[in-house]
Amino acid sequence: MAAGFATDVLPAARGHARFVLRRPGLLLSLVVFALVVLAALFPRLFTDGDPLVGTPRDKLRGPSAEHLFGTDQLGRDLFTRVVHASSLSLRATFVAVAVALVVGGVLGLLSGFFGGWLDDVVMRVVDVLQAIPRLLLSLALVGALGFGTTKVAVAVGVASVAGFARVMRAEVLRVRSSVYVEAARASGVRSGGILARHVLPNASGPVLVMAALEFGIAILSVSALSFLGFGAPPPTPEWGVLVADGRNFVATAWWLTTFPGLVIAATVLSANRISRALDGERRQDR
Repeated sequence: MAAGFATDVLPAARGHARFVLRRPGLLLSLVVFALVVLAALFPRLFTDGDPLVGTPRDKLRGPSAEHLFGTDQLGRDLFTRVVHASSLSLRATFVAVAVALVVGGVLGLLSGFFGGWLDDVVMRVVDVLQAIPRLLLSLALVGALGFGTTKVAVAVGVASVAGFARVMRAEVLRVRSSVYVEAARASGVRSGGILARHVLPNASGPVLVMAALEFGIAILSVSALSFLGFGAPPPTPEWGVLVADGRNFVATAWWLTTFPGLVIAATVLSANRISRALDGERRQDR
């Protein structure tokens, strides 16, 4: 068993390591994304401060050794607030992508496999969703659901369902006509067994890569809705809320919007670079 592990897993791991090390941009993206995830899971690794408590005499101080990102209008350390905000923002992003992946994937799977009237109904619903700009649809949904980070995440996820449904349907149509699926049908395997054993495992690859691609877009959408005031209520730190809080002080305290904005941009760019690498590696394997 140990010999099999060394034969199969270790060469693959070395190959992935070489793939990453030959691409400095990808390596930097992995480091940045790992730091953001660590900050979201274990904020105390980066700061011991309280994101909700400030010192009035330290208000609107610029970046320094004591306050890396400066302080806000209430004397709260901005670095501490950005670190703690990553937890709420990333959690909402993961929820949004999960909703889009599960709902869109199931709709596309059933639509592509069974076809007929089900395919017609699902695709017409998908057409309607795609006809509405994603941010506008998210605004309409969060207006109906109410304010809050979780509701923002669900709204962003539902607004992204159409793309996942179309990609899954296209992959299912490709796999459905494969020889091994026809052989399973001829052997008397039921539709549920064919879906679970043959169609879903072979059609899910592009959809999972799309989930990685959608991660950066979901961060932007969640942050945009939070910026507009639909996310967590103050004083809870969230990336979009931090940018919104600092917009009235752009002329006198540029760091209040700059540093949260740079963190959002770095996370989105890192997620996009990683997803492009995953997509490229998947295409090479095929």
